[in-house]
Order: sequence, then structure tokens, then C-alpha cells
Amino acid sequence: MTEPKTETFVSKTATTTTDNKRITKSSWFLFLIVIPVSVAVILYQVDKFDAGSLPKSTLSWKPVKVSKHHDHILEASHRIGEGHLPGPEDLAYDSETGFIYTGCNDGWIRRVKLTDSGLDLKVEDWIYVGGRPLGIAFGPNKQLIIAESGKGLMKVTKEGKVELLTDEAEGLKFRLTDGVDVAGDGVIYFTDASSKYSLDDHMLDVLEGRPYGRLMSYDGTNSANSTKVLARDLYFANGVAVSPENDAVVYCETPLRRCSKYYIKGEKEGSVDIFVDNLPGYPDNIRYDGEGQYWIGLVTGKTLSWDVMLRYPSIRKTTAMLSRFVNIPQTLKDGGVVAVNLNGEITGLYTDVALASVTVGIKIGDHLYYGSLVKTYISRLDLTKHAATERVE
Repeated sequence: MTEPKTETFVSKTATTTTDNKRITKSSWFLFLIVIPVSVAVILYQVDKFDAGSLPKSTLSWKPVKVSKHHDHILEASHRIGEGHLPGPEDLAYDSETGFIYTGCNDGWIRRVKLTDSGLDLKVEDWIYVGGRPLGIAFGPNKQLIIAESGKGLMKVTKEGKVELLTDEAEGLKFRLTDGVDVAGDGVIYFTDASSKYSLDDHMLDVLEGRPYGRLMSYDGTNSANSTKVLARDLYFANGVAVSPENDAVVYCETPLRRCSKYYIKGEKEGSVDIFVDNLPGYPDNIRYDGEGQYWIGLVTGKTLSWDVMLRYPSIRKTTAMLSRFVNIPQTLKDGGVVAVNLNGEITGLYTDVALASVTVGIKIGDHLYYGSLVKTYISRLDLTKHAATERVE
């Protein structure tokens, strides 16, 4: 009797099993890779968030070289009011009383009286304005002017009364009232960082990369047309500083890493020049120290990740889409303060690799004071001991 031929049968069975495994693997590949990618592409195409392209002149891979730099200021800085100043975003100094004022994220304007030592300084609750006060500045009559992010431009009278000055221009409401300064004649200059996004979603303005910001003026003596738009189509218009001659206003555009000068008097009245370009970080508030230097807070330094993010709209759109579902970490580092002279030349840089979200810096006497959007204190750096020095390449 002949034995049954099983080899062919086994071989066919093995081949069929192998083919089934391949089909199964292909199915899993289709399920895990192809389908999700296809869905993601479709969602990307139909999503209404439309990221724009930033001006090419502001995009550069090259690092910014600064001759004088102090890059470890955290260990050299003293903390003022720690735990009692939540988010001291901007600083205003009254030289007559010795008080430094700041707006906090709980709606309070608080103040600290400075001393020579800078130690054990008590924080005072001064005025509650509500919301989120950002830029603050004193007018000639010592009334404190406040850029409250959601409400608009406000002032605190000598009697301690909070009054709204303006909250719209040309029929367009302010969404993110940001930086402010006051000229010698009492005219207030301020920015609305974005006419589309509020402070809570301000990162979407940066990710969209479109010019929704404006520079404006408010003249309380001219009731007929007190609020004027001076410059429009700005990219996240931020800090403002009136020049010492009161002939121009310098304002910052955060994502462009630059500050521009708008002329308010003289032959160039109404025109705009670039004041300082290609900053070593992303600017927030700008303050003049009365000694020939502007001090600009840098939220973060110029990094490869931000260079890539701002250069490619598709990456910014994808990031904006993902931020609706997950918390996207912000790669902020090397924040600090940069000093710029009246010619727009960088004269010193004060940073730290572990420092981020610095919003303001101002020199008072021999010290640099800097604030933050997220910290609970003001930092103080003794410039006689920790000045920026020449870098050795």
C-alpha cells in the first residue's frame, strides 16, 4: 500500500498560513499608518486655521552675536517680593517716592519701595483694577496709566479711582491691550497686540503669523477724536517707549524680533523706521532709563525650534491644531534683557539658559530690575558687580 503524499499538502498549508500573516500585517499597517495619516491630511486641509508667512527679511538661521553678554544672571539676581507678586509683567518707577509699581495676574497693581540694600522689601497692595493689567506707565501728573488686556486703556486718578479711557479705535474693539507709555505733553501711546485674539489664546496669534496688531495714541484733551491709529498691520505689537526727545515712539513686534520707531514730530512725522532688528530674542516691553539706554525684555532667546516654527506656516498650523487636544510645551530658554542705545545698537545682553518669559527690564540707579509673566517676584541685578562683559570667541 502506497503512503499518502503529505509533503505537498503541508507545503501548501504553510504557504497559505504565511500569506495570511502577510495579509494580517498589511491590514495592521493600513490601520495603524495609512488610515491615520490619511485622516490627518484631510483634517489639515479642511481646518479653518490659516497660518500665514512672516516677512522673509525677519527670518534667519544665523545666530545673533552680541559683544557684551552676561549669560548667568539667575544666580546673581536677588528676588524681591517672592510669593507676593504673581506675574509682574511690567514695571513703572516713581523716583519721587521711591516706589516701583507692577501689574499682577490677579488684577492688583502692587508696589514696593526700593532701598539701597534691596533686601526684605515689603509688597503693598495699591489698587485693584481687575482683569490682567499688562503695560503700566506714569503720566506727567503722576496718574498711573494701565493697559488692561481685556478692558482697554485705563488710568488711576490721584484719588485712587479707576477709569476707562478707551477700548476701541476705528470701530474695532481692543482684544489685547498690551504696552503703554506717556509723552511729556500727556499723550498716551499704546498697543493692541491683536485685534483677533485675547491674552488667553495669544499664542494662536503668533502661530497664525498675521498682522493683527496696532499702535495707537490717546489724547485726553481732544475729546472729538481722542483715539488714533498710528500704525497698523503689526505682528503682535507689544512694548512701547517714548523717545527722550519726545519726537518718536519705539514699539516692539515680538515674532519679528525687532522694534520700530514711529515719528510723532518733526520732518519725518507719521513715518516709520526700523530701530533695532535681528534681536537675540523675542521682545516684550521696552523701557527707557533716562541715561541713553533702552532696556527690552526678551521672553525667550532665538533658538532653532523657534526659527523652524516661525519659518514654516504648516508647522505652526499643525501645532495650533494639536493644541486643541493636548498641552504643547513651549521651548522657552535664554530669556532676559537686552540694552540698546539711542542709535539702535545693542550694548549689552543679560540672559540665562534657565530663564524664560521675561517681559520687562529697567535700570534704576545701579541695578537692573526685571519682571516676568509667570514668576511671583521681581528680580534685581547689581550692575556694578554683574555687568555684561566682552565675550571671548
